[in-house]
Amino acid sequence: MPQHKSAIKRLRQDEKRKKHNNTRRSRMRTLIKNVLNATDKESAEKHLKAATSYIDKLTNKGIIHSNNAARKKAKLTRHVNNL
Repeated sequence: MPQHKSAIKRLRQDEKRKKHNNTRRSRMRTLIKNVLNATDKESAEKHLKAATSYIDKLTNKGIIHSNNAARKKAKLTRHVNNL
């Protein structure tokens, strides 16, 4: 356990941010699953738009790396185009 006051505070902040980021990552995974589970192209495109937008937001906030985001978006776009 940390001994200094600032280290204790940093530990509290890290826990709070971890919970927040995990919630956001979980929502991203749900949006991705919605795209992959869509049966017709029209609904898949609607879900793709939402997922792509959310992935971009996470990238801008630094929660996921830009290359990781690009790979996810490319995979989803390929899936929708093949429907």
